[in-house]
Amino acid sequence: MTVCATEITTTTELPDPEAAEPAGVPEHPGAPAAPAAPAPVVPAPTAPAPAAPAAPAPVLAVSADGGYAARLAGEGEARYPERWTLGGPEPYAVPLPLSQPEEADSEVLALADGQVLIHRRVADRHEFSLLYPSGAASGPRTGEFRLGSVDAEDGLLVRLLPPSPDGGGAFALAVGAGESTVWQVAGGSGGPERVAVVPGRCSGGVWLDRTGRLLALDREVDGRTKAVAVDLGRGGVVSPLLQISEDSDDRLLLAAPDSGLLLIRSDAPGEPRLGWGVLGSERPVRFPDCLRLEDAHPFAVQPGQVLMPETCGVALRVGDGGLALWRPADRYVFRLGAPEGWLGSGLWTPDGRLCLPYATPGVPCGVVSLSQPAAPPPPVRVDPPPPPAPRPVPLQQAPLG
Repeated sequence: MTVCATEITTTTELPDPEAAEPAGVPEHPGAPAAPAAPAPVVPAPTAPAPAAPAAPAPVLAVSADGGYAARLAGEGEARYPERWTLGGPEPYAVPLPLSQPEEADSEVLALADGQVLIHRRVADRHEFSLLYPSGAASGPRTGEFRLGSVDAEDGLLVRLLPPSPDGGGAFALAVGAGESTVWQVAGGSGGPERVAVVPGRCSGGVWLDRTGRLLALDREVDGRTKAVAVDLGRGGVVSPLLQISEDSDDRLLLAAPDSGLLLIRSDAPGEPRLGWGVLGSERPVRFPDCLRLEDAHPFAVQPGQVLMPETCGVALRVGDGGLALWRPADRYVFRLGAPEGWLGSGLWTPDGRLCLPYATPGVPCGVVSLSQPAAPPPPVRVDPPPPPAPRPVPLQQAPLG
């Protein structure tokens, strides 16, 4: 695989992570653990269960700090990137069209500085560029800075990863037949830079810290899928992250670095179920009955809840355009109607407000804000009254015999 590069920037060194043991069996001691030293993967002796449905990609991709978002607007063969500004008093959108329309399979990602990263498949290459609005005497235009490209080998699947939490870079995952490569495509020392090679086919992609160093991937080896942690600051060192049981598929869906809350999908309970755990904790992974929702995918978790994972609000897409809110402490799921034109993504504020972007013909760029409802009180149990005490019977009235 070859790379073409044009941009040169710098990055900072990241601290070493703490280490811990991998997760244990559900409802027994052992929980999602902080990344540990690499360990061999034990092949499972039984056939894997059917894979859980993959989460649909959101139409609008929100930046790590929530200040910007980006999407491919338009329809059919007239698609163009569009940047949303969410950090001001009112949201507004800026179209970023170029001389040619974009393909429907192009990907866009909003960066913290307001630029939009775009990934295109062009002939035998995967190209990456930064787009930004550029004023000119003849009117607003779109500026483009080409970052470079990665060769499109046979069977290679390339997609953008979620934005880096530090806002300083962007990454892509290239999945081949026997290994997966993490590329830093923006914010590195040049163009696309290979930062990690992970044996096996990987999917997912969840950041475990605020520095953009620890990346969790769902790795498939010998027919089983386990979440692993990849340390991008140490040359891509891989360590186990989730292993609820040896013969289960354990995927990480979402993480809250401040609180350590992890949202997990695993078939360890006998079927694919949503569960939650705490990074580095000895508490078991839990699979609440209230999360037995058909086609449910968590997409946003409340930040800022330091060491309080039970209080984190979690938002889930349910079915075709449905919305649900949940907190581990409540053990109750609120099913809500999503706003008209909801674009499938959103973000929590630290004070517990969920912001959902939407677009309709009347409001092409809007955000609706929701609060986590209060959970209903537990049911009141009324004990039956005690039986009356037996009445003493005078001796002369007592039955004989």
